[in-house]
Amino acid sequence: MTATTRSAPPPPLAPGARPAPGYEVLGHLVRTGWLDLYDAWSAERACRCVVKVLRPDRRGEGDLAERLLREGRWLCGFTHPHLVRGYETFDAPEPVVVLETLTGETLAHLVHRLRRRPAATDVALLGVQLCSAVHYLHGQGLLHLDLKPSNVVVDRGRAKLLDLGLAQPPGPVPPGVGTFSYLAPEQARGDSVTTAVDVWGIGVTLYETATGDVPFDRDTGQGEGQSPGAGRDQDRDRSQDLDPRYPQLEAVAPPVSARRRLPPPLAAAVDGCLRPDPADRPTVARLAAALAALLPGHLPGTG
Repeated sequence: MTATTRSAPPPPLAPGARPAPGYEVLGHLVRTGWLDLYDAWSAERACRCVVKVLRPDRRGEGDLAERLLREGRWLCGFTHPHLVRGYETFDAPEPVVVLETLTGETLAHLVHRLRRRPAATDVALLGVQLCSAVHYLHGQGLLHLDLKPSNVVVDRGRAKLLDLGLAQPPGPVPPGVGTFSYLAPEQARGDSVTTAVDVWGIGVTLYETATGDVPFDRDTGQGEGQSPGAGRDQDRDRSQDLDPRYPQLEAVAPPVSARRRLPPPLAAAVDGCLRPDPADRPTVARLAAALAALLPGHLPGTG
């Protein structure tokens, strides 16, 4: 076999390694395109935590180091019941971010591996909680820019939003920053983005939660004929396709009711998030109110 391949990156840290003072690796959780995440023990807190570090083969890239540390500083300074908590950051000898350990499962796991189709009220509740987290981020002057089921952990009905690695203030973004099937049209084009971009992200997440599929997919343009989750959730911080043709720039999202029968007010709320023109989408506050009206007792919030 003569195919040439890039050399494999160094293996993850072994159990017992100490990525930062006071933290001991218990096991490796996941490797992304630029990060390693570890299950670790905090001696100071006497509890488990999650440690994020740059992959060994990416440690020389200063922009990635700053991106990791920026996310860690934000999460250490933020306090919200539907955002993951940051405990600590270390600049040296290598950048390290320490986060709380979350129980539960990612929404992506619940939707695709367990193949659960939640009740309409559960979809509405999830939406209210995501609106709450996003409203808080917007109040801090940030857009999330990568809302999707794999960035949400759910435990006993409570959702927490993860990963501020792409977060930035409103303004211009390079074309394609985010994850292919979850990009708002203005995000795919590289236009100036506003809070409406995260409303789109909430809408796509609720659409996939309710139906098991995204409205737009890489291969078909409409998400049909694909195995659940196929090709959707790659680590994408810039446009990397040789021919990045975004179906969300060429068609309107199919109504969610075409995939699953939902209460009309819920279907209307989801469809409203996916209007091509950002000005036509509801504000986060209006979306939260519409979804909260579907919950028992018409609760205004779920914090």
